[in-house]
Amino acid sequence: MDRSKLRLLVTSVFFVCPLLLAAHGVSSSDQEVLNNGGLLSYIYVGAKHMVTGYDHLLFLAGVIFYLSGFKDIVRFITVFTVGHSITLIGATYLGIAANEHLIDAVIALSVLYKGFENLGGFEKHLKIKSPNLLLMVFIFGLIHGFGLSTRLQSFEVGTVQFLAKIISFNVGVELGQILALIPIVFIITKWQSKKSYDAFYKAANYYLVIAGIGLFIYQIYGYLYGH
Repeated sequence: MDRSKLRLLVTSVFFVCPLLLAAHGVSSSDQEVLNNGGLLSYIYVGAKHMVTGYDHLLFLAGVIFYLSGFKDIVRFITVFTVGHSITLIGATYLGIAANEHLIDAVIALSVLYKGFENLGGFEKHLKIKSPNLLLMVFIFGLIHGFGLSTRLQSFEVGTVQFLAKIISFNVGVELGQILALIPIVFIITKWQSKKSYDAFYKAANYYLVIAGIGLFIYQIYGYLYGH
């Protein structure tokens, strides 16, 4: 990647990230939807959260870049879904929580990790074989699910139909994930047959690395200074 392309990529990250960051938080309007609706409102808010969950989707996009067939995509996305469902449902039901900035910082590192791996960073720079991808996707799925649980616990859920509300939110997350992944999978798989794919692949994964670093710094700043 030449310097002009890298400069453009960095500039794009700094312009786009603040907009994405603003869309990822817990809003009072979502709380009002949950207060006035039933279980369907939890499905809606869960789907909305995943569609605007830029960090989750960046990681999944990085995973899809590494895969070559539809069966592989389904298998890895299923493993990720199982992982985040375990911690989303389990941690919320048991009331296990952590600082959202720290969780999101680790999620940011998962984005950095995937871009670094896709660019052959383990072999080129660390001189080691990259870890088993399926296992890492499951582990990161657990971490992403904990982040989703932290978001859900930020709402006033109440005690009536507590487990049903958690499961409904999780169902919404899955629906939102499918909805968001359709265009991502379509673009990546269609581009693979183009001559420009190698350049696109490198640029996109450099973006993942830069975005991961930027999001990590942002979340650590938020943890230290209360933003």
